[in-house]
Amino acid sequence: MWSRIFQMGAPVIAAVSLALPLSAHGQGEVFKATKPMHIVAPSSPGGILDQTSRLVAKALTDIVGQPVIVDNHPGAGGTIGIQTMLRAEPDGHTLVMGSLGPNAANYTLQDKLPYTAADMTGVIRVLTMPDVVVVNPKLPVKSIAELKAYAQNSPNGVSMAVSTSGSSGHLAGAMLNQRAGIKAVEVVYRGASPALTDLVGGQVDYMVDNLITALPLVRAGKLRAIAVTTRERSAELPDVPTLMELGYRDFDVSVWLGLFVSSKTPAATVQALNAALNKALSDPQVQKTIAQQGGSATGGSTEEFAQFVRSETTRWAEVIRAGNIKP
Repeated sequence: MWSRIFQMGAPVIAAVSLALPLSAHGQGEVFKATKPMHIVAPSSPGGILDQTSRLVAKALTDIVGQPVIVDNHPGAGGTIGIQTMLRAEPDGHTLVMGSLGPNAANYTLQDKLPYTAADMTGVIRVLTMPDVVVVNPKLPVKSIAELKAYAQNSPNGVSMAVSTSGSSGHLAGAMLNQRAGIKAVEVVYRGASPALTDLVGGQVDYMVDNLITALPLVRAGKLRAIAVTTRERSAELPDVPTLMELGYRDFDVSVWLGLFVSSKTPAATVQALNAALNKALSDPQVQKTIAQQGGSATGGSTEEFAQFVRSETTRWAEVIRAGNIKP
């Protein structure tokens, strides 16, 4: 079942989008703001949604001719942030930084959501990045096999930190636990920053997190990386094996972020925003920063992003149902 599910969807669409340089996309009229713009980050400060929103906002400010402000609205697996965007005037001046959980997985994972996919229009995919399995370095664990053995032999069991319910780290961690036979208590936080603080402090045992927030702690020796979730190894962690190398067939999970607006936003405005954001993502400093954080700037058209989100929604619905993953 897992093999069939993971042969579809994201990798194929990603290849189509990445086949063209960012400069080849979004050649139409660029959005010009008439008042300050807002990017809603549905997370606490410090996480990937927050950091990426601020990076894009800085590059976008000069392009649109107005300040671009980042507003943090964490909670409810991204739901609060999305509702904040949907309550704003649908004129292109308020966007939300979306991701796998609230914009794909949660349609299956959550019984009731106060919004539907039809309430939003995707503007652009911003980045793609691997997840990494990290443990507290005080644990006698240097591999997935040792994590499994530690969990089996620990009288109190083990705990897995979850930055946000429905996030790629949550879903990849749940899949890993099922396929490796690891029994863990999931501890859900309101973002990566508090989760990582507890992991470093030893309050929880391990976590699957994105590179942008985990990598600095790995480099500082405060966390130990034992596997990455993507098909290929990370250039930033070349000595860390992939889960596929370790025998977990077709285990290929990536973080993705993208910007959305209300579906009530005029189509011409959405296209102008796409052109402006493709220009921002083409900025060499933006691309360099994302690469140094372990990811890649994506960009592309609104149509490509819409197709990608539909594919991810279908893909993860099958994964969640097949694995009986719970929020």
